[in-house]
Amino acid sequence: MDEIDLKLLAAVQEGLPLTPRPFRDLGDAFGLGEDEVIVRLSALQRDGLVRRIGPILDLRKLGMGGMLAALQVPVEEADEAAQVVSEYPEVSHNYLRPNESGYNLWFTVSAHEDRIQEILQEIRIRTGCKLLALPTGKIFKIGVKFDII
Repeated sequence: MDEIDLKLLAAVQEGLPLTPRPFRDLGDAFGLGEDEVIVRLSALQRDGLVRRIGPILDLRKLGMGGMLAALQVPVEEADEAAQVVSEYPEVSHNYLRPNESGYNLWFTVSAHEDRIQEILQEIRIRTGCKLLALPTGKIFKIGVKFDII
């Protein structure tokens, strides 16, 4: 990874230009060709530095919602439970963290309300774990911007 890659990472976290050729337009800003931008971003994704490039959607405007949930999972069973949770495409985050209450496998689900409830019930049954569900009350911030360069 070089300075150009860092500049591209900094730029794409702000979003791509909404134009017919976003990678060309992004490249123009850095004196790069469209193909070089695509090759560089593909390499950064292959190397695990970029997971995905995509929009942040306002789910409520789409008639959907989100839920933060947690399972009480014995640590030695966490990998198996996390695998079950991660099978659902509606799950965007899934991580283990220490917690005195015992709820240690946290994840977020985004879908229509009935689908969220269906997913949570399936996860509860499939893992056999106690589940805590925390619906979204009010959104204050979505997204993150890292100081890369």
